[in-house]
Amino acid sequence: MTSDVTSLIPHRPPFLFVDSIVSDSPESLVARRTWRADETFYEGHYPGAPITPGVLLCEAVFQTGALYLARRAAGSNLGAGVPLLAKISDVRFRNPVYPGDTVLIEVKKKEEMGGFSLMSGAMKKEDGTRILTVEFAVAWKVPPAATKPAAS
Repeated sequence: MTSDVTSLIPHRPPFLFVDSIVSDSPESLVARRTWRADETFYEGHYPGAPITPGVLLCEAVFQTGALYLARRAAGSNLGAGVPLLAKISDVRFRNPVYPGDTVLIEVKKKEEMGGFSLMSGAMKKEDGTRILTVEFAVAWKVPPAATKPAAS
C-alpha cells in the first residue's frame, strides 16, 4: 500500500481495499489491489474454497472513486471533506476473485450533477479477465465542526 492512497482517503486496514494508484487523468483513475490469502474474511467466506466477497470487490471500486475525487479536490474549493457513497446501480459480476489475485480497478467520471459525481467502475484481473462493472454516485461532504462542551 502506498502512502499516496492513505493520504487521500480516510479508509484504513482492515477496510482499505486499494493498494496503489496506477494512473490517473482528468476523467479517470486506475488503481491496483492484491487480495491476500491471510485476510480474515476468507476464513468464513466459502471455507476451504475461499472467494472474495462481491461486496468487498464493489467497495474497492468505490474507494477508487474516492481516490479520483480526492485527487480532483486537491487545490479546489471543496475543502476538507470525505467521499460518501450515494447510489449504486447496475452491478454485474462476471468472474470470481480468489486469494492471491491482483486486480486493476478503473473509475471514470460520467457527469457532475447537484453536488454528486456520477461514475462508472470496472474491475479486471491483470490478464484482462473481466470481474465486474458498476455505476455509482458519490457526494463530497464536509463533516460538521466538532461542537465544544458547554462551559460549567
